Amino acid sequence: MLIDTHLHLVDRSRLSYPWLAQAPALNADWSYEDYAQTAARLGITGALHMEVDVDPADIAGETAWIGEIMDTDDTLMRGAISSARPEDAGFDAFLDALDLTVVKGVRRVLHVMPDDLSRSETFRANVRKLGEQGLPFDICVLARQLDIAIELADACDSTEFVLDHCGVPDIAGDHYDDWAVAISDLAQRPHVNAKISGITAYATPDWTLDTLRPYVEHVIEAFGWDRVVWGSDSPVCTLNASLERWVETTHALTAGASEDERARLYALNAARIWDIPL
Repeated sequence: MLIDTHLHLVDRSRLSYPWLAQAPALNADWSYEDYAQTAARLGITGALHMEVDVDPADIAGETAWIGEIMDTDDTLMRGAISSARPEDAGFDAFLDALDLTVVKGVRRVLHVMPDDLSRSETFRANVRKLGEQGLPFDICVLARQLDIAIELADACDSTEFVLDHCGVPDIAGDHYDDWAVAISDLAQRPHVNAKISGITAYATPDWTLDTLRPYVEHVIEAFGWDRVVWGSDSPVCTLNASLERWVETTHALTAGASEDERARLYALNAARIWDIPL
């Protein structure tokens, strides 16, 4: 089993994505049908939709769309990680309105926002409320912002966190050392997990297994096999690879692991964190 914990779908006729105008390589519709056809061939047995930073007015609409996909026959979709605005005073009303049959977790993209956004007491109090609801929070920060992730985790120790994309290391720039130290520090928090997803996008186009291996192996060593999950980051993974190549690379990078270790990374940990039936 392979559960994809980081799938982005895009339907520009249905939802508004303001940021896509600045990302021409991704500025297209990315359908569930196309993804499912490829995913089934690759052994992906389930997927979580990761919010695509839609216009705030479309957040509920994005969740409703994923709910519709979940209701289709033989669907791979297991739930949604919803966009949210924990910095807003209206967060309680947002939480109350969530359809928890669809929403399994929440994310607020931080790497394109001011560094201090998650440092406000309003933001942190609202992230703590996610823990009270049993909803994990995905942290998406740049490598230089890992100290922000550490601060947020320390301020919200009853909420489960998932660090996206191995903490977005600068693989192309070969900036390993400071990233590795920060990852080891963050991993000391037992309520923080790490997602091995999409890191080909942070390498140069000529990346190889040996390019990625130190980053993946360090995350697994730091967090342990019980706190790592896998994600495709499709379609962002297509910037320097493809879904097929990323799955193939994942298998190659974990070839030396035991069957039990791979099962935890591939599916079992995701089932625990987001309450996904296997």
